[in-house]
Amino acid sequence: MEGPKVIFYPAVDIKNGKCIRLVQGLLEKEKVYNSDPVRQAKIFENDGAKWIHIVDIDGAFTGKPQNKKIILDICKNTKSNIQLGGGIRTLEEIDFLVSAGVSRLVLGTIAITQPE
Repeated sequence: MEGPKVIFYPAVDIKNGKCIRLVQGLLEKEKVYNSDPVRQAKIFENDGAKWIHIVDIDGAFTGKPQNKKIILDICKNTKSNIQLGGGIRTLEEIDFLVSAGVSRLVLGTIAITQPE
């Protein structure tokens, strides 16, 4: 009997164009893991990731995507499916990102402030 299917979503959190992790969610406390998010996504892809979870940290805090070029480069340069969150607040932005190759979008603030 086969066990449950498990899908891992390695994360690429992007702030100021770099892969980071916030310490306790604080913007002023970050650790840089890779200065090239596209290279990090390729590492995850080469290690077998079928999905990569990306968060535009700058976008999440400003309310507008800030690292769009990097995210589009990841979409173009990997075969992994992309799940993206951070600063996505309009239907136009959703349409653009989906047409650019993003497979799934994570909506936080907009889902609460404008649930319709």
